[in-house]
Order: sequence, then C-alpha cells, then structure tokens
Amino acid sequence: MSGLYEYFSARRRRCEELLAARLPSASKPPARLHAAMREACLGGGKRLRAVLAYAAAELCGAQTDAADDAACALEMIHAYSLAHDDLPAMDDDDTRRGRPACHIQFGEATAILAGSGLQALAFAMLAESDLPESRKIKMLQLLAGAVGSGGMVGGQALEMEGEGGDLTAAALETVQHKKTGALICASVQLGAAAAGCGDEKTLTALTRYGRHLGLCFQVVDDILDHGKTETANSVTVLGAKRATEKAGELRDNAVAALAGIENAHRLRGIADFVARRKK
Repeated sequence: MSGLYEYFSARRRRCEELLAARLPSASKPPARLHAAMREACLGGGKRLRAVLAYAAAELCGAQTDAADDAACALEMIHAYSLAHDDLPAMDDDDTRRGRPACHIQFGEATAILAGSGLQALAFAMLAESDLPESRKIKMLQLLAGAVGSGGMVGGQALEMEGEGGDLTAAALETVQHKKTGALICASVQLGAAAAGCGDEKTLTALTRYGRHLGLCFQVVDDILDHGKTETANSVTVLGAKRATEKAGELRDNAVAALAGIENAHRLRGIADFVARRKK
C-alpha cells in the first residue's frame, strides 16, 4: 500500500501543479471570477479522478503526460459540480473541505459563473490538446456524456426530484451512478482514450471497473456522511449494515472486472483505497 500512496501522491501533486498553472490568474480581469475559479479548483481534494485517468493511461501503455489534459479537465469538471452543488438552490452547504464554500466566499452569482467558467475551460483544454484528433474527439464525447443530462447533471436533477420522497434502492443507485459514478467511470475511460487504447477487452474491463468504483465511492461517502445531511442516501435506504456490505461488494466487483488485465495493480489498489477510506 505504501507504493500506491507514493504513486497517488505523485500524480495528485502533478495534477495540482498543472491546474495552478493553467487556471486563469486572479490578477487578471475579471479578477473576482478568476479568484473564485481558482478557489473552487485548488481548495484541496483527493484528485481521485485525475489519478484514475493517469493510472488507466499508463496501464494502456502511455507515458504519464499523455493524460495531463484529461486529468486537469476531470478535476475542473468536478470542481465546477461542487461549486454548483453547494449553492442554496441545490444542496445548500456553507462549507467545502473545511473551508467556506465558493458561494459563501464570493457570492452566489460569482460561484455560478465560476462553475460555468471551469466547465468551459475543461472542454477547451481537451479540444486544444496536442493529442491526435481522434483521441481528442473521443475524450470530448466521453466527458460530455458523463457531465450532461445522462450523467452528472441528470443525477443532480433526479436527486432534487426525489427529495422528500421514499427512494427505492434501485432508484437511489441510478441517482448515485449518474451524479457521482458517471464522472469516476469517465476518468478511466478518458485515460484509456488519451492513450489511444483500442483493445475492446481492456476498454470493457475499465468501464466495468469504473462503474462499480463510482458506486462504491458514493456508498462509502454516504456511510461517512450519515447524520450530516437529510438527503436520502445508502444508509437511510439500505440501513448501515447493508450499506457497508454493499460497499465491499462493489469494491470486489471493481477488482473482479480487471481479471486478466495486465499491470492493473494500481487500479486494484485504488479500489481498496476507495472502499476503506475514512474521510
């Protein structure tokens, strides 16, 4: 596990340095907007999505730098989603990672614009990548599918529609896959696309891995956050014992999806990390 920790830390640091360099400077107008974008994107976080993109690209035989644009784009999209999720009209959270949420620091209007700016920058980064055109197009398609009404945005809408009602386990899983899981699944898919992977066996395995891992991440989140929110989650729907069991099953399914895939030890280690994390 120490090897995974070192790998995770190195890729996380790489992504954060790139993000700091690529985000608009807060000294340039509109300065307040740029400051909000930087705060939303550089205010901490695991960089899980970036690390997954790097690990998938490297598994597919690419050099680390092939996944730089994908890693940064994924983290910008994730940051945008959090800035919008925290708004009073959405999840209404005043803090994010122990700091005042973006809208608390900069106001609701600027937080909305910051999220929109991050989303646009993420897609521009992929479109302007030095990778071959076919790879860029595939990455843009994958990210758009994960973010839109069939993915993250749709999941947020379904969650809001279900507030105050009784969600079935199946309905909850649909929300979780769209809102959280789709972008995590897209992380390994974008890494493979950045590497130019055309092996269907590998691509299918990575997609299955990503889907199970995304759900596992959200179930563990629900367990860790139980009692801190009134939103229906895995614990309120399944019960604490069953939610814990499900997290383990999803971790096992993610690992099993990689059976027969060479050099997948880092992705297996990340699945263990996601299932066992304490925060």
